[in-house]
Amino acid sequence: MKYFAATDSLYDITEKYPETLRVFLSHGFSQLADAGKRATFGKAIQLDIALQMKQIDTGLFVQALEEVIAGNSTSVHRERNDSQVFMKGLLPCPVRLPLQEAVDGFAAQKQAEGVDIHAKLKAASMGLDWIKEEVAEATSADMLDDLYLSAGFDMFFEDMYFGRFIKEGSFADPIRRRSINKDFDGTGITDPLGRYGIIAVVPAVFLVNTDLLNGRQIPQSWADLLNPEWERSVSLPVSDFDLFNAILLTIDKTYGRDAVAALGRNMLQSLHPAQMVKSDRLKMNKPTVTIMPNFFTKMAKEGGVMKAVWPSDGAIISPIFMIARNPAGTHLQQLAELLAGPDAATILAHQGLFPVLHPDVDNRLGSDKKFLWLGWDYIDSHNLNRRFAECHEVFEQSSVTLTIAQP
Repeated sequence: MKYFAATDSLYDITEKYPETLRVFLSHGFSQLADAGKRATFGKAIQLDIALQMKQIDTGLFVQALEEVIAGNSTSVHRERNDSQVFMKGLLPCPVRLPLQEAVDGFAAQKQAEGVDIHAKLKAASMGLDWIKEEVAEATSADMLDDLYLSAGFDMFFEDMYFGRFIKEGSFADPIRRRSINKDFDGTGITDPLGRYGIIAVVPAVFLVNTDLLNGRQIPQSWADLLNPEWERSVSLPVSDFDLFNAILLTIDKTYGRDAVAALGRNMLQSLHPAQMVKSDRLKMNKPTVTIMPNFFTKMAKEGGVMKAVWPSDGAIISPIFMIARNPAGTHLQQLAELLAGPDAATILAHQGLFPVLHPDVDNRLGSDKKFLWLGWDYIDSHNLNRRFAECHEVFEQSSVTLTIAQP
């Protein structure tokens, strides 16, 4: 070993060679992402013991560390200049292509000015792992792109991902709106500290198969849906992690942990929203109520047995976040304004049915349509990933227990 001994502590190695931190994070040493835990946990354990505990090959791991230290890593450290802008994003399918076309048009315009815009917008169905991996491995903000756009909570707030870069001020909300769409009046949805931008939200609503009510009243609220009468009657978008996490956290905050368990007991099965719309055609295990993004309810046959319900206590929302390098240069700021501007907002609101915060775009919602928003006080006072795990465990235990108990 050229640079350290196997008996050196994780803290000593990462302090002497900060560039090794991304190697540790990419191999599951998530505690080291937090400076405080790095100073406690990291000091208490030697490298060789840590690798034994995780059953990681010592030779290969040490080689990876030494390559990083020697400067032979393939990781990118971006040289910042005003002639390049890098962005990555994950967007729901109904809006990804038109927004990619808008960004491509902007990139072509900037190319004529000698500015390169490198933009990747992938479908939400691809998952966040391709972004999370590079963020977890980054030891400084200079190793990251300039702008990120995605729905969901887990990547933006956890310290092993963007949380640490937000806290140090390297990334922030590039728009910081002075006014927002009237549909969000009273929600407190904008970040008062200017850290996280939100351009739109994905609302979760109900689609009810009226043929399967069997004397039950159509549920009008989340509170109604938690009633025992809906046991094994509800389909949930469990595979849509962004929306499902938002549902569990908001139910937990609004109605309590027992309500999360009740939702687990009431789940019949998990379906993709496209399947949910056609759930009345299933031969067995037909859900009475399906929870889905509002967009998919418009695919239901008009005049059929499926009835869309916007919950009276509010549609639970998963925000589409946008953060950018702080401070933003001229071209980065213009890209952010394009994505948060009226044309992009119209695409989001009208093609995706994702209500937008832009004040001048009509979301085409009635005045009775409310939102259930997790809230910044809750976000700032809780470790969201820990809450996800706790809620998932309660939800899964209640649904599994119920399944086992069936005759």
